[in-house]
Amino acid sequence: METLRLILLILHILGFSALIGGLLAQAGPGDKRVTGVMRDGVGTAFLAGLLLVGVLEGGDDPVNHAKVGVKLAIGLVLLVLVMANLRKAKIPNGLWAGLLVLAVAEVCVAVLWSPVHS
Repeated sequence: METLRLILLILHILGFSALIGGLLAQAGPGDKRVTGVMRDGVGTAFLAGLLLVGVLEGGDDPVNHAKVGVKLAIGLVLLVLVMANLRKAKIPNGLWAGLLVLAVAEVCVAVLWSPVHS
């Protein structure tokens, strides 16, 4: 079970890396667009995250459902925005910035909202 958890965690991280990398590759002047790499990244991260929660629920450690709920909400918004704008030739700079902020916020929630060990 631990091996499966680690594989899903790696896929989850790689998915967000692809999404954020696809966004950062377009930083600076010029038209912005949703790319296939961003689509695949957000899809991989979302699906791997769902499966990861399922694996964690089957384990012995308690699952932080509030954290999972926040990550699910942000991830779903990212997924919908990416998929809704996939076929557009360009997206507004504000949407591009919003996607980047949401993606980084998702990573921050994952890293900073950790259980406190005594």
